[in-house]
Amino acid sequence: MQVLFKSRHPQATDLRDLAERRVRFVLRRLVWLVPRAEVQMSDVNGPRGGIDKRCQVELRTDGGGSVVVTSIAGDWRTALDQALARAARYVMRQWRRGHDTRRLRQRLAGLEP
Repeated sequence: MQVLFKSRHPQATDLRDLAERRVRFVLRRLVWLVPRAEVQMSDVNGPRGGIDKRCQVELRTDGGGSVVVTSIAGDWRTALDQALARAARYVMRQWRRGHDTRRLRQRLAGLEP
């Protein structure tokens, strides 16, 4: 899996290794479905503080397009973990919808005379 990290903020660039490890850990079971992940971190308010750390995760899936999830939290780690969790849940939900055996059985039952 290819993991890209983008940030202009000096503190966020220190998190490059952490972000790559977290992406690989959270998506370890989906690596066959997600060949590329892009993590973008930014500070919304700048030096003013507050709940303003933004993390955007884009997962490019095989055959399913891309999934973009954004999370805003008080610190970088929380924003990253929330965005990764939501993105992984969404990818799994989309994959299950496409491979639901009950729907397949219903389609096949509808075709029989």
